This record gives sequence, C-alpha cells and structure tokens, in this order.
Amino acid sequence: MDPTHDKDGVADAPTLPALAEDWQRCLAVAAHPDDLEYGTAGAVARWTAQGKQVTYLLATRGEAGIDGLHPDRAKPLREAEERAGALEVGVDTVEFLDHRDGVVEYGLGLRRDIVRSLRRHRPEVVVTGAFSVRMIGGMTNQADHRAVGLATLDAARDAGNRWIFPELENEGLQPWNGIRMVCVAGAERPTHGVDVTGEPLRRGIASLEAHAEYTKGLGDQAFEPGAFLTWVGRTAGQALGVESAVLFDVHQLIPDGPPPWA
Repeated sequence: MDPTHDKDGVADAPTLPALAEDWQRCLAVAAHPDDLEYGTAGAVARWTAQGKQVTYLLATRGEAGIDGLHPDRAKPLREAEERAGALEVGVDTVEFLDHRDGVVEYGLGLRRDIVRSLRRHRPEVVVTGAFSVRMIGGMTNQADHRAVGLATLDAARDAGNRWIFPELENEGLQPWNGIRMVCVAGAERPTHGVDVTGEPLRRGIASLEAHAEYTKGLGDQAFEPGAFLTWVGRTAGQALGVESAVLFDVHQLIPDGPPPWA
C-alpha cells in the first residue's frame, strides 16, 4: 500500500491540490440515478453557486434499482427523484440515454451516445465515476459503473475527432475539442479535491435525500444521507486539508500551460 494513504485509500495528510475552477461548463455522466449524489453533488453545488453550468447525463433510468418495485414503476419514480435531487444542487438539465439498467455494455453504441451529448453541450470539464474493478476504500465496483465511466473517458477524446462517429455531423453536431479534463469520482487513487465545506455539503445531502424511495428500497442496507455524506466528506477532507471535500482522479486532456519541453 502507498504509505501516503490510509487503509481507505485516502491520504493521511493534506497532499492533494485543489481542482482548478477556471472553467464554466461541465457535463456529469453517471450510470444510474443517485450515483452522482454519493458525494459528487456537493462539488456540483459549489460550482453552480459560482455561476457554472452543470448538466447531468444518465445512461439508465435506474429501473432495476428497487428490489420490491417492478421496473415499469421504478423507472418514472427514479427519474423524478433524480430531477429533484439535481435541482437541490442547481442543475436543471438532466438527460437520460435509456440504456437498460444493470446490463449496460461498454461499446461503440454507448460511446456514441455520450459523444452526442458532449458535442451538444460542449463542456470544458467532464465528471464521471470510477471504472476500475475496485473503488476507493477497496469497494468492488458495479458493472454499469465500470462501463459508463470508461466509455465517458474514451468519449471525451472521441468528441473532438470528426472521423469517429462522423454520422453525428449529419445531426449538426460538430467535433468538440474543448474538454480540458475528465474528473473521475470514487477512484482508488485520487489526484485532486474540491472543498465542499458548509453549504455545498448541505446541498449535496439534500440532493441524496431526494432519493427517498430508492433509499427506502435498500432495506437493511439503507443509511441516513446526512451522517453518511458528512463522514465521507470529512474523510476526504483530510487529503485536501479542509473540513469536507470531494476527491477526483483527474485525466488532463488539455494541458494548463505549455509543455515542459517548450
């Protein structure tokens, strides 16, 4: 184990830099309703309070997420909870790709769908979830999370290449080369953090609380959002030297300055 990290994969002392915030547009991509609410929404609340535009893109509508509720009934319920949770952190645009919950496949179809959204919204920053088998703290990652996270990272490069998915130009969607970085939440080895102390964390908690029916459907595995996200935020905050934080593994696609050899 890396000696600079504790058993949960978080740095023992303030070692991570703050994520750059000199940008205006972000697309947050996740597999299911509620994925972004397990921490990332606190960072989103901070950004929207700064006047940044954040859009949510969900690969599924989470229809397979409540054991005691048929997917036909769960789908509109979970969509409504996601829209309500997004509003709590200042996001009013939530889009769904309608891939089937639980069996999302990494492949060209998923990449194309994400590229379509990237070219339409033209974000400078993309946020997604971990695509490794293990997440922070050694947790085993879920299949849809892995497929969507990796497809998002790849789509961020595809978005700028007119010869990948050229059919999108027939839809009026020109290549977009302006994605500076892809920020991966829940990664085992984060590289940057966002301070969510205070109001951003409170709004992030409210965002997760909006998923009340989903949380209730977890049964014995359910937890109180406030206590959980406060603990997560404080644990992550140690790595940034603040009270509460959200951590990301940042893939820099456009350098912030000239290359070292220039």
